[in-house]
Amino acid sequence: MNRTLDIAPLRSFVAVADAGGFQRAADALHLSQGAVSQHVRRLETAIGRPLVERRGRGSRFTIDGEKLLSLARGILALHDEGLRSFDNEARGTIVIGSTEHAAAQLLPHLATTLDRAAPRYGVKFRIDRGTKLRESFATGRIDLALLIGPADDPRATPVGDLALTWYSAPGWTPPRQGEPLPVVAFDNPCALRDRALVTLSHHSIPVAIAAEANQLAGVQAAVSAGAGVALLATLGQTPEGLVARDDLPRPKPLPLALWTRQGVAPPVSERVSDALRRLLTTAVLTEVPPHDFVLAKGA
Repeated sequence: MNRTLDIAPLRSFVAVADAGGFQRAADALHLSQGAVSQHVRRLETAIGRPLVERRGRGSRFTIDGEKLLSLARGILALHDEGLRSFDNEARGTIVIGSTEHAAAQLLPHLATTLDRAAPRYGVKFRIDRGTKLRESFATGRIDLALLIGPADDPRATPVGDLALTWYSAPGWTPPRQGEPLPVVAFDNPCALRDRALVTLSHHSIPVAIAAEANQLAGVQAAVSAGAGVALLATLGQTPEGLVARDDLPRPKPLPLALWTRQGVAPPVSERVSDALRRLLTTAVLTEVPPHDFVLAKGA
């Protein structure tokens, strides 16, 4: 009997590992959970061994599943690289994904770095929420992803920390002692929102969410209108119309990591990660020319 490891089931199998479960993999691939489960069963039939086993309410890969996962990544990398070799636009473009928190100050400088490190490539940016970027990365639509959070994956390289600063409108007056502090926050899930609330809670400061937005522009507009304070990552560059505040608890910075898709030339990711480390330790960022941005809702 002929046995075949088809690409679609392999992609679902890898997505289960990268997304952390069948439902999340299905969401990332825009499939039903039943379709992803069926893909895994097809692989088990082809291999002739169980690849996933139940454990409590969840599941985990068997030893054979871990072995296939490693092989699947290599097969998909070769498959996708082969397709890209016939696509002139994709072959000449590196797609960098980032949340808005890091985009405005960092991405243009990364484009300049790539102009020198890989001059035959064009650069395109994808600005989106962290969850959406992780899904796009898992499905191969992003080559390099600049993500907030721990680098607990072999594809992630720590590049530094994002310093965080509280901002308000220039004439904003803090509430009286004991009254809730009005906070302008990004929609959940959001690392900055979590860090803001945890920081204030740690100092026993009561909080009232005064406004929410899913984009940076919305948060800044609400703060500028005097709705409350917001915690932002600005690399020392105060947004127009806002003022930094030193009368609120100083939050811990957020770790930043560069995620690299398998198949991206190592020198390219190394140059980008080196540039990020330099940028995150530089107080003043010089102006650079604009590049091609693809905007999406989210922060």
